[in-house]
Amino acid sequence: MQLYFEMNYALRREFLAEIHRILEFKLSGVRREITDNRAKSRDDFHTLYHQIITYILLRSAIGSPANFNCVQDTNAALQSVLPLNDLGAFLVLLKKDKEQQLKELTMIVTGIRIFNEASKQKEELLSLHKLMPAVLQEALQVSDRSIKNELSITQGLVWRYTAVLEKLTHPNIQSAQCEMPINQLKQALYNVRQHESFLKILQSDASVCCQRMESRQAKLSSVLKQLRQTVQPNTAIPGSTVFPLFKAVTKLWFELQDEAELLHILSNITVGLKPFLVSQAKRFPKAYLDSLLEATEVKTDANRLAASSVEQIDPNLVNTQAWLLPHANDRLKELPLEYNGFCGYMFVKRDGLLLPGNPSIGVLEHKERFYAFSSREAALAFASSPDDFVAQVAEKSKFFPELFQLLRLHQQLPSARSYSEREPGQSLWPMHINKREIGIQTDTHPVETHIDKSYEWNEWELRRKAIKLANIRTTVTHSMQTNLSHMRRDNVSQTWLPKEAVSQTMRESGSNVPNPQTYLHGLRGQRDATVLKVDLTRPVEEKP
Repeated sequence: MQLYFEMNYALRREFLAEIHRILEFKLSGVRREITDNRAKSRDDFHTLYHQIITYILLRSAIGSPANFNCVQDTNAALQSVLPLNDLGAFLVLLKKDKEQQLKELTMIVTGIRIFNEASKQKEELLSLHKLMPAVLQEALQVSDRSIKNELSITQGLVWRYTAVLEKLTHPNIQSAQCEMPINQLKQALYNVRQHESFLKILQSDASVCCQRMESRQAKLSSVLKQLRQTVQPNTAIPGSTVFPLFKAVTKLWFELQDEAELLHILSNITVGLKPFLVSQAKRFPKAYLDSLLEATEVKTDANRLAASSVEQIDPNLVNTQAWLLPHANDRLKELPLEYNGFCGYMFVKRDGLLLPGNPSIGVLEHKERFYAFSSREAALAFASSPDDFVAQVAEKSKFFPELFQLLRLHQQLPSARSYSEREPGQSLWPMHINKREIGIQTDTHPVETHIDKSYEWNEWELRRKAIKLANIRTTVTHSMQTNLSHMRRDNVSQTWLPKEAVSQTMRESGSNVPNPQTYLHGLRGQRDATVLKVDLTRPVEEKP
């Protein structure tokens, strides 16, 4: 039951957004045919005009495109706003402007039709049942009365199960004397208590819908009355005067449709919760519960609260704790009470019995949390050692996992959200995440100024740089000039030019080496002649 409710229930704004999304999706095909139309002939113009009429009928939900009378009424209303001869001006607009123009036409034509239908009635209030489709009529008939009926039946079961368990878990009854399936009875009580909690949420939403529908009907009646006073027979009224009133009528009409659709959704959820009560109803029929009750009085929650309201706590009895006592202007019932307002003491002492707490007795504030109790004795006993009772409640709840949501034990679940962190009606559990495969394209470095060009992710590269820096300490710095570095900077060097020098000695001497000369005899002559080598070098001793 909890899973079904979490998967199907949402906040009011989410329901309305989904209703609008589905409606736009259904009308997207017809709207695309109108905006993409390139009519050229007269027949094409008539086809486009009929498509506009179809769109207006589908969007307004007043009649069907298959109904000849509805088509004829819509055609007459559209002719007064956009004649067929002026359709060419619509075709030359951009697609975005066409969609806006189509929306304006829908608002005005729908307002004209609603005003015409209201003019036929003697009452000033428009009959919704006459114009709305069958689905919306069914939702209006159901309204919040069906939810109230379901809630009354469930509360009757809650009170009967509570009375039976209160009797069977009484300290005077020993476990050996009790042969009833107490654990199954407790599970049945938790089941109907959870159903009651869900129905209260649905009833609150349905009441808001009914209140908004009543206010919208009153406003619609007022606007229609103003239109009747403005539009007089045989009198030409400028469009700037009546068109805003027609749009206001249509806007109220669409809001009424949204509320009716939302009521229909809430009704479907209420019907969907019924099958989860079948198992406990078969296990414990009414006759069986009556046999267990015998002469035991079945007390309602209201009777229990009224009986315990006179037992107001005396804070002087427990000076170590902070108590919030009811006053004339206090709103203790609006506090986020722990355990969803049930009494934690009775849950521990009666082995899982759920009794509603009464804030009129006094609300215990302990560690920024608020606790309500079913009686003054339970409040005093719980306040004597609140930490121990909180731990026992968490321990006993482990045997029944459904209690974590029913009693709002979000403190024991780190993945759950606290009551203060969520909006009214929102789930305590994290919403499921829809995953899909998508692709995006981004720049490699969107912010160029944050790029570190000296960054290295490789550990071995960092080690290589560290070794290189260590080796630099033992090396000699030198420089050289290459083709790339030539003329890159001004270099100046200073040298000493060589100087002329003369030396004088005491003795002048010299030496001469003979010029070696060799003569080869027999190079020219006979072939077999012998070559003789003759040394003609003059000796050194020989004077010239």
